[in-house]
Amino acid sequence: MKLAVSGASGHLGRQVTALLFDQVSPADVVLLTRSPDGLADAAARGADVRPADFNDPAGLAVALAGVERLLLISTDAVGQSVAQHRSAIDAAVAAGVKHVIYTSLYRPEKGNPAAAADAHRETEEALRASPLAWTFLRNNLYAENQIQTVAQAVASGRLVTNAGDGAIAYVAREDCAAAAAAVLTSEGHAGVAYDITGPAAVSAADLAALGTTLTGAPVEVVQVDDDALIAGLVAAGLPEPVAPWIASFGVASREGWLDQPSTAVQDLTGRAPVSLRDVLEAHRAELSA
Repeated sequence: MKLAVSGASGHLGRQVTALLFDQVSPADVVLLTRSPDGLADAAARGADVRPADFNDPAGLAVALAGVERLLLISTDAVGQSVAQHRSAIDAAVAAGVKHVIYTSLYRPEKGNPAAAADAHRETEEALRASPLAWTFLRNNLYAENQIQTVAQAVASGRLVTNAGDGAIAYVAREDCAAAAAAVLTSEGHAGVAYDITGPAAVSAADLAALGTTLTGAPVEVVQVDDDALIAGLVAAGLPEPVAPWIASFGVASREGWLDQPSTAVQDLTGRAPVSLRDVLEAHRAELSA
């Protein structure tokens, strides 16, 4: 059975690939990427590396030939991701793929103010409407993305947030990869949506305290409103379309959309999920750099 991973040269795709190589023959692994040269190491181990571009539906259908299960790693192209995902779904149908596992967002239902929620919900709806079997891996926010956040807070002594008292069950990327590899290589997941989270919800106050504990530097939590956070992000150099996108996750946290841990990582992988503290601990040197 051929198992395919899209976006295979990205961080998540590489981690999933490494796990697949431990569980199945590399000859049964198809890696889809816009940059095949970047996966020369995987090709050398026997994986089938194929050029693929979500903006080229015909070429994507060719790249999916012979694949039975596809891990569709969502793209981050703001304003384009739904069209790209639909092209991938159509290509999968045309190529005869049986089952698509899609990396979605935690709680993508209507009302979630996180900017990415609508695109993920629309992709899920497109998969439900297709003839494909589907599984949704609804990943919460990556714990690794908080390394830079904490490092900046330690450096400045201030953690500026619009999240209020809200909390997030941050998930380690390695746990997202392990869950994806488990679903790809086992049965019984068709028609199931899994909430992929870390073991505990962490607030801004908790995050600041972790920064202090791991570095010894005092960190003050500074609560601001959404407009002030967006203005601060733009002043720090973020593009104007990106700043509201980031701020929207603070709104989602503040309103309680991201704070419920699940047992999915344990259930799928047989081991407890990695905590945010463990992720930060592994990067302690970066926090004080």
